[in-house]
Amino acid sequence: MENTTLAPVRVEKEEISSLIFPKTPIHKTEDELKILKHYLRRAMILGNLHHSKIKIVFEDDKGTKEVRTTVWAVGDKNIVLKQGTIIPINRIISIL
Repeated sequence: MENTTLAPVRVEKEEISSLIFPKTPIHKTEDELKILKHYLRRAMILGNLHHSKIKIVFEDDKGTKEVRTTVWAVGDKNIVLKQGTIIPINRIISIL
């Protein structure tokens, strides 16, 4: 069932590995992408030092989702959560 509403569907981090992420990025300007990566790196530091959880809003092939979790690593194209779960940066809408 597709999420056609604007409100994201909450998922658990264990569910993310079964989601399908389209190759097409969510449209962001270069400045928006730079800011997002800055906040992702900050979230990684907080997660590794203080085990702080953040809310990540992202989009898979079915719609908008959100997860509350710790970011363990940030790469050029993906973020890594606990248990090696990966979310492509180009599919992340926001982090809070």
